[in-house]
Amino acid sequence: MTEIVKVADQADMIINGYAFTKDDNDIRVLNLNNPEKAVVLDSTGNVLETSMDDIEIHIVKRYLENNREFMEE
Repeated sequence: MTEIVKVADQADMIINGYAFTKDDNDIRVLNLNNPEKAVVLDSTGNVLETSMDDIEIHIVKRYLENNREFMEE
């Protein structure tokens, strides 16, 4: 449980239980309610690695598109 708290604390943005963290040019997304579900997106939103299903990926990408300005430095 402490690892989830650590990820949440270091996240650049949290939306509906998904922690979005910038990692160089990539964006790592972790489902805080189900930590076995994660995705790594490149800067344009393409999936690099995932353990999420297609529907969850679509939801996460929409959250990112609608809130990308909050990920900017």
